[in-house]
Amino acid sequence: MASQLQQAVPADWNVPDNLKEAMSYSLMAGGKRLRPLLVIAAAEALQGSREAALPVACAVEMVHTYSLIHDDLPAMDDDDYRRGKPTNHKVFGEAMAILAGDALLTHAFYSVVQASQKHGVPAEAALAIVEDLSRYAGPAGMVGGQVADMEGEQGMTDLGQLRYIHEHKTGDLIVFCLKAGGRIAAASTEQLQALETFGRAIGLAFQIQDDILDLVGDESKLGKKTQSDVKQQKVTYPYFVGLEASRAEVDRLTRQAREAISGGAIPRPERLIEIADYLMHRDR
Repeated sequence: MASQLQQAVPADWNVPDNLKEAMSYSLMAGGKRLRPLLVIAAAEALQGSREAALPVACAVEMVHTYSLIHDDLPAMDDDDYRRGKPTNHKVFGEAMAILAGDALLTHAFYSVVQASQKHGVPAEAALAIVEDLSRYAGPAGMVGGQVADMEGEQGMTDLGQLRYIHEHKTGDLIVFCLKAGGRIAAASTEQLQALETFGRAIGLAFQIQDDILDLVGDESKLGKKTQSDVKQQKVTYPYFVGLEASRAEVDRLTRQAREAISGGAIPRPERLIEIADYLMHRDR
């Protein structure tokens, strides 16, 4: 995966060195690589090609990375560290960080097309993946969730508002990953629905677990400061329902995710189930 990300921008393209360096700095900073893993795992769960899934896996990591670069900016969350390293704008300046994020988002769509150009994914499937990425990462998806999160800081009184933020800011891109992997493996409508249900459940569970870890996590493992939600007066799941109820909800959602792909529609669900269990118990 790392080598594919490093080679994502063709070597013969004339790209300014500073831009390439800023893009690579955040793209290669490590992290869980959850989203690309989900693309590949979903494709393999339907006996699809790992090689064909890799360009789409790289694309979603680019979109996720761009969102982190922009989230960390002073105008947004104003964070100094990400994955244990200074944030992009602290190293390259705000203007270059914005442009590096723009470049990663744009280049993601080029990467998706390579699944068709180089690995034989039917053009109709590649087009559906591009449409999904536009939808789930855009105004009705991740960006809309980010706006709701920003506006929610001014006073949120309803758990439904928080669920909306989590489902769109975090969950939509995770749903994209599952469906994209399915499309690469020529998934049926029933299989795509099972993958979407799985993705919705683990996406919300993932974000609730993030809320929990912000309160009780280990900074050395997380690679960022804890208690940031409290300091920024952000409303979280534990704020609304308490720590134990939040943990119980993560457990319930994980069971729901397992059930969605264990009914026989997905031929080889074991890897996806392992990922769901890991997310429930993760400490970083």
